[in-house]
Amino acid sequence: MKSLVLVLVFLAWFAAPANADFVAGMAAYKSGDYATAFRELKPLAEQGSAEAQRHLGHLYLKGLGVPQDYKEAIRWYSRAAEQGRKVSPPNRKSLPPGWVLVAGEWKQKR
Repeated sequence: MKSLVLVLVFLAWFAAPANADFVAGMAAYKSGDYATAFRELKPLAEQGSAEAQRHLGHLYLKGLGVPQDYKEAIRWYSRAAEQGRKVSPPNRKSLPPGWVLVAGEWKQKR
């Protein structure tokens, strides 16, 4: 029992900074400080956080705090979806002409 408590304390200690960054990123996102949201969420997204990946997709899709980049938006939405995170496909009206949904994945027509 004592070793279980030690393991849980150890895990909480290392998980707390990541959780704090996510909370800070979401607070910035909700307040409209998208550049800060991007800085806080990107490392978490790169480490595999599906929620952070989904929010990065939205930042890139809308050009909030980053240059608008549809390919990056699709890449981050797809990474979140690959982890089982339910990600609504981007609104078709938000994407430029030439993007299509093929077998559940957004692709650019050639």
